[in-house]
Amino acid sequence: MDWLPIVAVVVTGVMVGVEASVAFVINPIVDRLPENAGLLARADGGRMLGRLMPFWYFGSLLLTAAAAMLLPEAAIAAWIAAGLLVLSVLMSVTLLVPINNRSKNWTPETAPADWREQVGRWDALHYVRVAIIVAAFTLLTVAVAA
Repeated sequence: MDWLPIVAVVVTGVMVGVEASVAFVINPIVDRLPENAGLLARADGGRMLGRLMPFWYFGSLLLTAAAAMLLPEAAIAAWIAAGLLVLSVLMSVTLLVPINNRSKNWTPETAPADWREQVGRWDALHYVRVAIIVAAFTLLTVAVAA
């Protein structure tokens, strides 16, 4: 099972990269699109990533917890990483997913008047989530490298 901690780092690291890309690259580009193209792009992204990310988050969490069990010399860092991933899942389910569930079906005709504010709240919460998962990834990497 020496390979499992490495798989945990790779899977979690790619997830962190995707989420950082959404925060710092994709959404800023989408927000600069003309007219309602950004709204439509965010809705499509919400549908696509909304199907994929739950599996990725839970998979990263399970792999990190498994790595913590296999790394007794670095278990503290790995368990803290797992705890941070739990926090990111709880934050996602309670704060981000409700906004995502509303926005993934928006069109220019059906979007509420405050859609920009809702998207801004999602972005702000997402930045916090990205910071949490970056910290988790860092601790997991430290644990595996120990």
